[in-house]
Amino acid sequence: MKVDILAFGAHSDDVEIGMGGTLAKYAAAGKKIVICDLTRAEMSSNGTPESREREAEEAATILGVQERRNVGLPDRGLYIKKGYIDEIVRMIRLYKPKVVFAPYEVDRHPDHGNASALVKEAYFSAGIKKYGEDSMGEPHKPTALYFYMINGFHNPDFVIDINDYIEIKLKSLKAYQSQFISSEGSVSTPLTEGYLESVEARERMMGKTAGLTFAEGFLAHHTLIVDKDLLGE
Repeated sequence: MKVDILAFGAHSDDVEIGMGGTLAKYAAAGKKIVICDLTRAEMSSNGTPESREREAEEAATILGVQERRNVGLPDRGLYIKKGYIDEIVRMIRLYKPKVVFAPYEVDRHPDHGNASALVKEAYFSAGIKKYGEDSMGEPHKPTALYFYMINGFHNPDFVIDINDYIEIKLKSLKAYQSQFISSEGSVSTPLTEGYLESVEARERMMGKTAGLTFAEGFLAHHTLIVDKDLLGE
């Protein structure tokens, strides 16, 4: 199966926070998209792996992506290990994406930075012919690797206009009621204290920097080539 976008997150809801609007936009344009969560978020203060899985599927449906997978690596255990890299390589070779997305390495949550490092390793190794066993699939080299922001506001290498998709992004995040909505018996966390409002404000500010209403910002693993877009054509 060949897809246009393969987006990795350490936990379900990472991808929605960082690039939910972009995924909704490309899904609406008919692009094939797969989300791959690395862990089941079993260490989360609220919710359970089972409830997170249900919420993740609902969010994926809202965004319009083709498929969502979970690698099942240990939450709070995303360290650089060959076995973990190999699992991500398998996903890249299985879906043969044109582009890969991962969390930006600078983030308050260590799992996000470690997920970034793991995906970078796998992105490179997936294209090496002699890397891994035959069961890992044929080598595949995606066109590009980009990074989205989760807990932070950084100067992006580029932004994507999501003005028409900000409501879909927020709706996909609200699917994670266990994480963003306080309820009886839930634990107060940074996610339950106005987090969705801060995400919306960030995307508004990101858009303002580019003369847009709402935008999502990204950083590139490689040097971007500007050709005709330089002249606005």
